[in-house]
Amino acid sequence: MQLTLKLAAIYNLIWGAWVVLFPNHFFELVGMDPLNHPMVWQGMGMVIGVYGLGYWWASYNPVVHWPIVAVGFLGKIFGPIGFFVNYANGNVPLQFIYTLITNDFIWWIPFFLILKKVHKSYQWKLT
Repeated sequence: MQLTLKLAAIYNLIWGAWVVLFPNHFFELVGMDPLNHPMVWQGMGMVIGVYGLGYWWASYNPVVHWPIVAVGFLGKIFGPIGFFVNYANGNVPLQFIYTLITNDFIWWIPFFLILKKVHKSYQWKLT
C-alpha cells in the first residue's frame, strides 16, 4: 500500500507539473488541436499535483488516511466516465483516452485493493 501510494504521488506530481508548465504538449503529442484556454488544463494539472501530495501523506498510514485514497479512486472512476460521455457526444476525440491509461486505469486495481484491505481492517475492529 505504501509503495503504491508513493508511486502514485510521484506520478501525479510529475504529470501535474508537466501539464502546468507545458499545457499544450500532450495535445501536440497526440495530434490534437491546442487548447483555446490552456489555463483550464493547467488548473487540472494543479489539481492532479495536489492529489500527489495527498497520496504521499496517505502513504505513511493508508489505513488511517483511507479517505484520501477513496477520493482519488472516485476521481479515477468518474474521470473516465466523463470522457466516455463526452466522446459519445462528439465533444472530445478518441486520442484523449491516452490520459486515462496512466492517470486512471492503471491505478484502479491497486487503489481498489488498498480500500479493500482498509475495509477488512475496519471490519475486524468492529467484531
